[in-house]
Amino acid sequence: MSTPPAARRALVVDDERALAEVVAGYLRREGYEVRLAFDGPAALDAARELDPDVVVLDLGLPGLDGVEVCRQLRTFSDCYVVMLTARTDEVDTLIGLSVGADDYMTKPFRPRELVARIAAMQRRPRRSSAATGRPEDGSVPPLVIGPLRLDLAGREVELDGEPVPLTRTEFDVLAALARRPAAVLTRRQLIEAVWGDGWVGDEHLVDVHVLHLRQKLGDTVDAQRFVRTVRGVGYRMGTGE
Repeated sequence: MSTPPAARRALVVDDERALAEVVAGYLRREGYEVRLAFDGPAALDAARELDPDVVVLDLGLPGLDGVEVCRQLRTFSDCYVVMLTARTDEVDTLIGLSVGADDYMTKPFRPRELVARIAAMQRRPRRSSAATGRPEDGSVPPLVIGPLRLDLAGREVELDGEPVPLTRTEFDVLAALARRPAAVLTRRQLIEAVWGDGWVGDEHLVDVHVLHLRQKLGDTVDAQRFVRTVRGVGYRMGTGE
């Protein structure tokens, strides 16, 4: 008799308990095992115990705010993180994404849209849980751009032989550009390549992840060795020089 597949795990973190319960209900209907937390320290404890596939994380939490929770979460988990914020100030969004959030939504939001975004993220590949950290099929050759090496099978990046710690979303943006090094990709094309064609939201989300990629690759807006801006169009892969 075959063993049923393990349920996907979600952690919903929000001090608005009624909202957290609503989001949890939608996720449970999609087959998720859901844990709730209502403050920052409890969220980190729950994440360590549950090992979630996705975390829905409010920015304004008691104890530790969402930015600090996300920063600490990234030290032991590569789960997808959707940041929720009641503030529309763009700085909040940039700060949240700078510590490793994959996406964000501004309150009020439609729970169905949140679940749809999570479903799109779950369709993307994630690092294998095997001891080697690599999927069984290692036949995909690495992409090499100057001193930059992308191992698509192992989802690892090296620069001058040193590992570069990218979030899954940062890796996916870089890989989308590297797979078509001669092409200029618009924000919409990158959204579709990374988040899926059903994604709805602010396409400037791409700019934030490009900014963080450049920072981690030691790139600058002026030099643009690896990720180049094509003004008025989008982004393309640089040569590494």
